[in-house]
Amino acid sequence: MLRVGSSVIELVKGDITELEVDAIVNAANSRLKMGGGVAGAILRKGGWSIQEECDKIGYCPVGGAVITGAGKLKARYVIHAVGPRRGEGDEDRKLRDATLNSLKLAEEHGVKSIAFPAISTGIFGFPKDRCAKIMLRAAIEYLEKGSGIGRVIFCLYDDETYRIFEEELEKIGASRSRGA
Repeated sequence: MLRVGSSVIELVKGDITELEVDAIVNAANSRLKMGGGVAGAILRKGGWSIQEECDKIGYCPVGGAVITGAGKLKARYVIHAVGPRRGEGDEDRKLRDATLNSLKLAEEHGVKSIAFPAISTGIFGFPKDRCAKIMLRAAIEYLEKGSGIGRVIFCLYDDETYRIFEEELEKIGASRSRGA
């Protein structure tokens, strides 16, 4: 856990669809079609209404985010963040933008707690270590400006991804305590 202003960043290993938070983030594609991975799990547990809302929105650019209801999930909202595919160019900025745009959208909807997966590290092939560095730093940057979001959780599905995020968060915490 890392405290940033009046907010905290936490890591959790497990299933993002089971978390009791105001919003969960879906690692989405630009067409907002929910198939496999995180999106598939959200659709199976949350129900078809989430896909129907996505269909009405229709499109979201890479680096962007849109919000829908959460159907039958414990969360109130699903924020669909479109991360980059490995090799498409300018991936680091696009992933940073997807993270920041998700947090902005959450704040606009009064979200106090939000959970992110490791966006783009599944079928999109983005390296997990780069993902951890970019997403954690973007969240810290956002929270340092002052935010109504009290908890930002990174929910990692497997041991390897959790360990990578944990090591990066420890590095960031150590450098912050040294004043770097």
